[in-house]
Amino acid sequence: MSIVITGASGHLGRAVTEEALRRVDPAELILVTRTPDALAGYAARGAQVRHGDFDDATSLAVAFAGGRRLLLISTDAVGARVQQHERAIAAAAAAGIELVAYTSIVNPVDANPVGVVPDHKATEETLRGSGLDWALLRHSVYADFEADNLAAGAATGKLITNAGSGRIAYVARADCAAADAAVLVGGDHAGKVYDITGPAALDAEARAAVFADLAGSPVEVVHVDDESFATGLAQATGMPIEVARLYASFGQATREGHLDNVSNAVQSLTGRAPRSLHEVLAARDHEPAAS
Repeated sequence: MSIVITGASGHLGRAVTEEALRRVDPAELILVTRTPDALAGYAARGAQVRHGDFDDATSLAVAFAGGRRLLLISTDAVGARVQQHERAIAAAAAAGIELVAYTSIVNPVDANPVGVVPDHKATEETLRGSGLDWALLRHSVYADFEADNLAAGAATGKLITNAGSGRIAYVARADCAAADAAVLVGGDHAGKVYDITGPAALDAEARAAVFADLAGSPVEVVHVDDESFATGLAQATGMPIEVARLYASFGQATREGHLDNVSNAVQSLTGRAPRSLHEVLAARDHEPAAS
C-alpha cells in the first residue's frame, strides 16, 4: 500500500508521517509538499518526497501517482482553499487513489459560526460527490494552541474569553496525527466520520484552573463580547482585525455549543487514551529550549 500525505512539511503532516513510519515501511510513504528540500531527512530514510502545489493541478496529478490512500490536510489559505481542495480531490481521482481522508472541523454545519466552517463544509461536500471512497477526520481545537493563552494567563492573572459558559474538548495535535495515521495505514474507513477530540469538554473556568495550576498563581476568567475580544486580540498581537474576528468566531461557536463534542475516536483508532489539556501544556512547558 502506498500512502500519500499532503502538506507533509507542516506541523500536522510531519506528525502524521512520524506515526505512519511506526507502522509501515518508509518506501510506502509519498510525502507531498511545495518545499521538498524541507523533507530531505525523510527522503534519506526511504520515503518518497514529491513536489506538489495545490495551485497547480498538474503537479498534484504527478505527486499522487501510485498512491492508494491519501491524507488531504486542509491548507491554510482560508477563503481560497476550497478550490485548492477541489484540485486535490480531482487529482486523486485521476491518479486512482482509493481512499481520501480529509482533516475537517467538528460540526461543520451552516449554524456553526466558526469562520472556517464554510471551507470545510464545501470540501466535505465535494469529497462526498467525487466518486472516491472517503473518510472525514473532524479535528477539535488543538490543545497545543492554548500555550499562548497559558502564557498570557500566567503573566496577567486573567483569561479573557468570549466563549461564555461553552465548552471545547481540546485535543492534542499529536493525538490527531496518530488517529489520522491509523486511518491511513489500514482498516475499512470508507464513509466513516470521526470526531477527533480530547477526553473532556472544558469551559473557561476549567481552562483557567489548568492555567493556574501550571502557572502556580491564580487565573481569573474575564468574559467579554465578541467584538471586544477581537479588538483586544488585534491590539495585543498586532494581527489584522479580520483575523482577530476569525479567532473570535471560535469563542462564539463555543458559547453556542457547536464545539463541545467528545468522542472515543482517539482511543478506538490508536489504542491509547487522548491526552488532556493539562498533559499537553505541561509537556510543552517542559520542552527543552531551542539551541
